[in-house]
Parts: sequence; structure tokens; C-alpha cells
Amino acid sequence: MKASRRVGLIGVGLMGHGIAANILRGGHALCFLDHPGNQPVEDLLGAGGVAKGSGREVAEAAEVVILCVTGSPQVEAVLFEPGGVLEGLAPGTLVIDCSTALPSSTERVAARVEAAGGRFMDAAMTRTPKEAEEGRLNLIVGAPEALFAEVRPLLECFAENIAHAGPVGAGHTLKLLHNFVSLGFTAVLAEAAAASRRAGIDDAALLDVLGKGGGGGVVLERLRPYIEAGDPSGFRFSVANALKDIGYYRTMTEDLTAEGGVAEAVLALYRQASDAGHADKSVPELVGLLERGRD
Repeated sequence: MKASRRVGLIGVGLMGHGIAANILRGGHALCFLDHPGNQPVEDLLGAGGVAKGSGREVAEAAEVVILCVTGSPQVEAVLFEPGGVLEGLAPGTLVIDCSTALPSSTERVAARVEAAGGRFMDAAMTRTPKEAEEGRLNLIVGAPEALFAEVRPLLECFAENIAHAGPVGAGHTLKLLHNFVSLGFTAVLAEAAAASRRAGIDDAALLDVLGKGGGGGVVLERLRPYIEAGDPSGFRFSVANALKDIGYYRTMTEDLTAEGGVAEAVLALYRQASDAGHADKSVPELVGLLERGRD
């Protein structure tokens, strides 16, 4: 892509704010949807960002529209509802969906965007808001080879590692596989840490043994601050989002007629925490919730 692009962003949340900031740092023009769910945007406005009142207005001002919203229902709403992106889409405008979405929905969305004269790719994210602010996200992209090559320089403004998963929909498929593994490990480690505490094992001993053995890795390091000191900030991902993502994964396995027994157990754990009123808590806090056991 050319050195400077007109970019529109919908979803200036925990992850989207970092994307927006790094697009501006990369020398691109930025507009974004003004929305009560946004993080504070004064810094973006001060750097030249422009707030817009609707998805249509964002699309009218942009060559590239990036979506960073919660999931498939929100993606479809911002694109297709009255005043949405599709109403302002000019021929050739590229829509990049960085959300976590159902692949079956992604394929339908791509077809509608293309029928309206636009182009589409999915570029699902991994990592945390900290890496988003640093411009060091991981992206998993579903797009034709030529489009991926064209857009990669723009993606590099806010991503450190960029994987081309395959055609449209492959990025969201691989993201769900990734999140099932990550959140599945989180569930296993949280349950183990809770059982360890009830058995009277010192937290430091558990972390030492797991870290030097089969439990070591990224997920353990994200849970470590909570297990050591009750600090959940190492993994700023809510139980509600975990429940949504594992639910998407389970739906995908049903669509594929693939095995999903382990996913059912993981889904049940997150649903139990959500139903108990803990949907807004971060996933490391599962350790404390599960420590209560069946008392």
C-alpha cells in the first residue's frame, strides 16, 4: 500500500486504542467512530485523529476501515445496520476485521462487502492491550495472497508478528483455535492452582514446579502475578469474553463436525463463573473463585 492511507477505525476499546495510536504514529490519517465504549481518545484527537458520528461517515472518509469490536453480532451491526459502514463504502474500500468472529459469519460478511464493491480481509489479533499500545500485536490474516502483500505495510504499523493463515475466514478460524488453547490452558492452570491451595501447597512451590516442567509457558506467566500477589493485570481478558470465544470455538467445531468434548468442559467452567455473577472479572481471578471449591 502507499506510504500514507486514510484509515477509519470502529472500536477504540482496550485493543483498538493501541491500533489507532500506532496508525497515527505511522503517518496515516485516522478517523474513528465516536462511541461510549471507547477508551479516552483525547490523545488520538491531539495527534490528528477525527471522531465521526456513524459508521457511514467513517467509511465515507476512509480508504481502509478497520473493525475492532466484540464479536460477530457487533461486526454485522456496524456494517449493515442503518447508518452503517456499508452505506458509505466507496468502490475498492478495504474492510479489515480484527475482531474475534465466527468463520461462518465472516464468510457471509465478506460476500456482502464484496457485493457492495468493497474488499475484505480478516486479521484477528492476539496478545494484550499492552502490546497493542506498543504496536506489537500478533495478527492472523485471512485474505488472498495479493491483498495480503498489498496491505502488510499498513498492518506492520501496529503488529509485530503477522501470519497469513489462508483465504478469507482462515484468520478467524485460526484465532479461535489459538484462543481455545490459551483459554483452555488458563482453565486447567486455574483449577490446578485452586486445588493446590486447598491441599496446602505453597504457591511458590507450585509455580516453581510448573514453570520448570510441563506447565511452563505464556499462560502460566500471565497467571503468575495473580497467584503470587493477587494481581490480575497480567491477563486483562474478562470471563465474559472467554465465554464468548469458547462458545464460538464450540460452534465452529459443530459446523466442522469436529470433536469438541474438551471444549464443552472448558465452556462449562467459564459459564459457571459467569452465571455466578463474575462475568466482568478477569480470567486470572478464576483461581480465587475456584479456590472456594464446593464449600
